[in-house]
Formats: sequence, C-alpha cells, structure tokens
Amino acid sequence: MSGMQAVGPVAAGERVEVMDVLRGVALLGILLMNIEAFVGPLMESITGVNPRFSGIDRSVDAAIYVLVQGKFITMFSLLFGMGFAVMLERANAGGRNGTALYARRLLALLGIGLAHALLVWSGDILLTYALLGFVLLLCFRRTPVSRLPKWGVALFVLPLLLTFAMAGFATLAAQDPQAAAEFQKGMAAQAQQINALVEGERLAFGAGSYADAVAQRATDTGAMLGFLVFFAPTLLGVFLFGAWFMRSGTIRDSAAHLPLFRRLRNIGFGIGLPLMLWSAWTHPTMSFSEMSLGSAAAQAAAQVANLLMMLGYLSVIVLAMQRPSWANRLRLLAPAGRMALTNYLMQSVVCTLVFYGYGLGFFEQLPRAWQPLFVLALFALQVVFSHWWLARYRLGPMEWLWRWMTYGSRPAMRLQPAAG
Repeated sequence: MSGMQAVGPVAAGERVEVMDVLRGVALLGILLMNIEAFVGPLMESITGVNPRFSGIDRSVDAAIYVLVQGKFITMFSLLFGMGFAVMLERANAGGRNGTALYARRLLALLGIGLAHALLVWSGDILLTYALLGFVLLLCFRRTPVSRLPKWGVALFVLPLLLTFAMAGFATLAAQDPQAAAEFQKGMAAQAQQINALVEGERLAFGAGSYADAVAQRATDTGAMLGFLVFFAPTLLGVFLFGAWFMRSGTIRDSAAHLPLFRRLRNIGFGIGLPLMLWSAWTHPTMSFSEMSLGSAAAQAAAQVANLLMMLGYLSVIVLAMQRPSWANRLRLLAPAGRMALTNYLMQSVVCTLVFYGYGLGFFEQLPRAWQPLFVLALFALQVVFSHWWLARYRLGPMEWLWRWMTYGSRPAMRLQPAAG
C-alpha cells in the first residue's frame, strides 16, 4: 500500500513549477500553429508558408512559420520526455518497477488520442506520443543519464540524413532519363495523394456532416501514421533530451544551471533563428513533388532551427523565472500548464465547433491575419478557466480521467476546505 502511494500522482507541492509554466507557454504556441489547420485543410497547413496567401495574410503566415511552427510542439515533446523521467523516477523511489505502470499510462493516452483523432480533430499528437512512448519505455528506461543526449542527437539527426540520401538519389536519378522519369512519376503520385487529402478535408470539414468529418479524420489519421517512420526518430530524440533535462537535475534545479541556459538562449537565437530565416527565404513552401539537395538542405535547416529555437524559448522562460517580477507574471500560465491535456483537447473541441461545417461553419472564412487574435482570446479564456477550476479541484477533468485509467482507482477531485 505504501508503495502504491509512493508512485501515485504528483502532489501539487511536489510539482516543478517551471514545467507547468513551460506547458502553458507550449499550449499557446501550439494553438498559434494549429489554428491554420482548424480554419482550413490540415494537410495544407503543414507545408510552410501557404502560397495562396498574399499581403498581410502572407506576412502573418510567414512570421508564424519562422517564429512558432515546429518550435512549441517540440517543447511539448521535450516536456513529455521530462514527464517520462519523473514517473519512472517516482516508481523506482517507491521500490517498484515503473514499467507496467507507465505502460498503463500510455495505453490510456493511446485511447484518448485515438478518440481525439477520430471524433474531434485529425491533427492529434497524443496518439503518436503514446505509440512512441512504448519505444521510449522498452528501449531507453535504463539508459544512463550521460548517454541520453548522445542517443537524442543520433536519433534527431537520422531523418536529416535520410532526407539528404533521398535527395542524393534524386540527383543521381536525374542523370538517367528512364530513372528520372520513374522518380518524377513517384513524386507526382505523392503530391496527388496530398492534394486529394486537402480536397477531401475541404469538402468534409467545410461543408460535410459530422459523419463525413469522422470518415475524413480516419483517412487523415492513417496518412499521418504513414509518415511516422520519417518523424518518429526526431520525436524520440527530443523525448530523450527531455529525460536528460529531468534526470540530470537541470530543470528541477534550474537556478543552479543558469550559465547553461544562457548558452542555450544564445545558441538558440544566434544560430537557430538565422537557420530558420535562411530556410524560409530559400524554400518557404515545401513541395511534395520536389526532392533536391537544395530542398533537403532547407528542410534540415528548419528542423535543426526548430530544436535550437525551442531551447532558446525554454531558456528565456527559465531565466525570466529567476526574476520575481517576471516570475509572478509567468506563474499566471502555470494553472493552464497543470491542465495541459484538458486545455489541448478543449482547443480542438472549441475550434472545430467554430470552424467546421457541422458547427458554426466558419471554415476558410477567418483571414490569416486575424487568426492570432482569435488564438489570444481563446487562450486567455483557457487561463481564466484553469485558475477557476484549480481553485476548486485538484486536477483538470481529463487529467483526472487519465490518472484514474492509469492507477486503477478514482483520484480525489475536490479540494478540501482549508482549516480555520
């Protein structure tokens, strides 16, 4: 019984405050990135700067692509790796093997993610996290702390090498007319498949019924899982970076590692931002029908920039938390971060009901330049709601359900009134 208590949910007083603040910031960044995929076709939003936009809409889209897209989902992934390390650490401290417990947690997340992807929004990331979490659990739960960043770098670099290998093959194939024709035929078929998905989303989400939307989401989810082989190593690498931040004590005792965070801030913006700007300048839009050494270099630069800029953002927040005035401001986001799962799912529910045809029907109606204002308004409401909810309850609604599914016993929900 005491062992189960030792590996139970993290109490409020044991939480690492900066992690909750980072989750809150990541939620805002993810919504800034995802809003384009709620307002319009999902598959059209993942290719960089949308060539259909012009004027102020294109400027806003380019700014979000450079400063936001890919950065905060990477931060969310880093936090997932931190959470993995926390849970196994608590299980070991309680004298239990945390493998079975974490596997139950992942199975619960798998169910939540699958329901989200099929019933609410096909841009779901939870399903992917759950699937890759099993790889993390089986392959890296006993990896020494010193090896975690080495494995992280190796896995992160692997897809970049694969991209360059494909570009090199395309370059060689161009020397042989027959091989070049076959390669172009394959690339054209891939582009046609993506275009078909975009048009299917436009019909199902813009004007279709809820049943039409569910059917399209099933198709989208299958396509996204098909891409998993390409971006799974990247996510696993970031998970391992997160596990290192936690197990090394760097994030838990961030005040003792300020020189490291200053270096990460300088590298993140001194190297990451120029890389991202170069990538966006040379190849603002990724084409599924093109594969060349130039496009591969631009994709690799953007991927590296996403990681470096994320570490820059993280470091800025950690350093700001050392200043009382800024810490008090940033703490306002912590309740939203404590309810990250609830708020992430709530964003999908609200946005699909506002923009999809079976809701208010504003699909492709909100101009790109106005979308960040919608995001700020919705996120502000989520912050207020999170403060209100956690003043009365111990956990967010979905956090409560997730922990019930994980531990097999219903957690206490209401806060006990303070003693007089």
